[in-house]
Amino acid sequence: MGKMLVEAVDAADDCTLHTAMNRESDLRASLAGADVLIDFTRPEATLAHLAVCAELGVKAVVGTTGFDPAQKAEIARLAERTAIVFAPNMSVGVNVVLKLLDMAARAMNEGFDIEIVEAHHRNKVDAPSGTALQMGQVVADALGRDLKACAVYGREGVTGVRAPSTIGFATVRGGDIIGDHTVLFAGTGERIEISHKASNRTIYAQGSLRAARFLASRSKGLFGMSDVLGFAA
Repeated sequence: MGKMLVEAVDAADDCTLHTAMNRESDLRASLAGADVLIDFTRPEATLAHLAVCAELGVKAVVGTTGFDPAQKAEIARLAERTAIVFAPNMSVGVNVVLKLLDMAARAMNEGFDIEIVEAHHRNKVDAPSGTALQMGQVVADALGRDLKACAVYGREGVTGVRAPSTIGFATVRGGDIIGDHTVLFAGTGERIEISHKASNRTIYAQGSLRAARFLASRSKGLFGMSDVLGFAA
């Protein structure tokens, strides 16, 4: 992902690479003079990076996943001091799918069971993916449900009849799958599947640059890709 980001910045006429950081980099020195940090790391590292960004006035695009509620609250707190785009998936296509899911869930609010299936490479460490969870959240919000209360993350043995208000999640890990997500609305006599399949990580890099451009006119605040794409109300 880091390599894709560097290549995308180098190919963009309106962007200049300030520095590419690794674990051994001096964080404060690397960020000094930068306009925007694009961060695809791990939650603990991202929070450390954002703290320095807030101190130095550097804006940030965060594509890291796996944050717990307390860590997300910390990101929101840091966004009071600098501008942050935070999204579990930077793909423009995925975020268009999220908009479609909101529309579909509102239209199919009765008589349809909802299941979310995601697949990623063998080295992904969090499950379900941040994108799958966001898809579930979008659907739950559209239906007026609490995702924490209605989500089902695994089934085994005699599970009983499926409760109609649940939203199911299934996770696949294997090979070098970059990222596949499908939301199934299964009704009686018909079913609808809304899917996104990633074949190249370039889509995340291009979406990240779009988010960085969006931040050019913002000084502080927490934003999502819906804001970047103009979907936010």
